[in-house]
Amino acid sequence: MVYNRLTDFYLEDPARAALRAAYESGSVVLTPHPHAHALYAHKMNLVTLSKEAALASLGVSESSRAILAAGTPRTERVTADRADELWATRRTRFFKPAAGYAGKGAYRGDKLTKRVWQEILAGDYVAQALVPPSARLVEVDGARSDLKLGVRAYVYAGKIQLIAARLHQGQTTNFRTPGGGFAPVFVIGEVLSPACNPCLKQTALTDERKLG
Repeated sequence: MVYNRLTDFYLEDPARAALRAAYESGSVVLTPHPHAHALYAHKMNLVTLSKEAALASLGVSESSRAILAAGTPRTERVTADRADELWATRRTRFFKPAAGYAGKGAYRGDKLTKRVWQEILAGDYVAQALVPPSARLVEVDGARSDLKLGVRAYVYAGKIQLIAARLHQGQTTNFRTPGGGFAPVFVIGEVLSPACNPCLKQTALTDERKLG
């Protein structure tokens, strides 16, 4: 078994040729593997998840489509033929590489330069509707400040095993922000929609800001 921490998600680097051959032949258990990334992490999937008609054609139920519409920022593929339209509306969008990770190569549209825009057009990018992050007021050494927060659900076999939050300042999550880092999430009530996973519940971040 190989525990994969590479960011070459599809093992395309010639230096990974032996590992890729072993994976493709079934000689090694690789986790996570390229197929898992394609299914669960490639951002081009969000384009499909944003399209009502596409989901309906795939047989996704009406209730599930409603949940996806409420929780998935509208995502579109960046293509050269839509360059003028996307540039004109860039301030309402966030641009991300389709196979990117950890915020690398991601840009808020209102901060784009013409040079970076040309790089985006030449790459494989998606454009997402800009969604302002939620925030929590934190007190550190007597000083108060607002920290952005993101809630993460750790899932196995289709069920949520753990819910945690991360607090930070800046464009991407980090562990350098004073008062930031992981924070506990306490479950306070069940989501009413029967289409949701039974263990998925509404959550609230407590005033206990950090774990350890």
